[in-house]
Amino acid sequence: MTVTNLINKGINGQALTPQEIEYLLSFAPQSAESFQMMSAASDLSRQLQNNEAEVHGQLALNLAPCPAECQFCSFAKSNKIFTKATEVPIDEAVAMAKQFEDVGCQAILLMTTANFPFKKIAPYLTAIRQVLKKDTPLIVNIGDEAADHAQELIELGVNGVYHALRLREGIDTKISPQQRRDSIAKFQAAGLQLGVCVEPLGPEHSDKEVAEMIHYTASLNPVFSGAARRIPIPGTRMGELGTIPEIRQAQVVAIARLAMPHTTIANCTHEPGILPGMGGATFFWAEMGANPRDTIARTEEGRAHNVSELETMFWELDWKIRRGPSRIWKV
Repeated sequence: MTVTNLINKGINGQALTPQEIEYLLSFAPQSAESFQMMSAASDLSRQLQNNEAEVHGQLALNLAPCPAECQFCSFAKSNKIFTKATEVPIDEAVAMAKQFEDVGCQAILLMTTANFPFKKIAPYLTAIRQVLKKDTPLIVNIGDEAADHAQELIELGVNGVYHALRLREGIDTKISPQQRRDSIAKFQAAGLQLGVCVEPLGPEHSDKEVAEMIHYTASLNPVFSGAARRIPIPGTRMGELGTIPEIRQAQVVAIARLAMPHTTIANCTHEPGILPGMGGATFFWAEMGANPRDTIARTEEGRAHNVSELETMFWELDWKIRRGPSRIWKV
């Protein structure tokens, strides 16, 4: 087993085993081997996406203390960052979605807290789908309850879901890992496209844990995978654990790209950065509204990047920006 041999397997579209992925993760992020992985992953990403990067727009429909208790999230009830439930008026959400489309986002994603009921989500979907172009993908990042309404989501004009089994699900969260797997299966069985990610990466996660999660995401044949590091929420238990450096994030992004099937053309990272981009990330998220990594209600006034900033990052990485609807999500 050598790094070069495993890289070549990934480039040729051959599946990597959990043990092979763990071996790649064992190298120091600043090592020559790691940069070899990042270079190969970047080349493969450019090949699969025709050297056209994308910037997608994410907007939150609500903000509330959440009983799912994901300890890495600012919405967790016990973290006491947000204590009051609020909802974005539908007309305002429509305007936000249209603004993202107008400034060039190739796809629009709507996000809610895990406990926001589907019956409240549906009217937003109807209103937003009506104003978006027919070929602009509409994606949702919503709770497990929505998996029982997967067919309704399609009828309301939704094209795909972001739904991830998080690292240490059921330990750092009150969500059953099996429930997440079951939800993913229901979404896919209904015909919804799936986006996933290996997240939220922290310094406490072992190479074995990360390797197994990369392997699991590859088995789902998603439209994208990738890696996102945990952003510490000040004053919380998990905030005290810190995060990983961006160069490690870039390394995991690269290994995720090499481990994915080539039908998974896209590679995500979050939060956006030049270093993860060097690892082969092919699209970034611009954000408005609430953000699980932020401690203010309007992340566009805090941590979030706007579309222009993200396009500049991709320019620095010598990517072209795709114009028109996403190639990642199919409509």
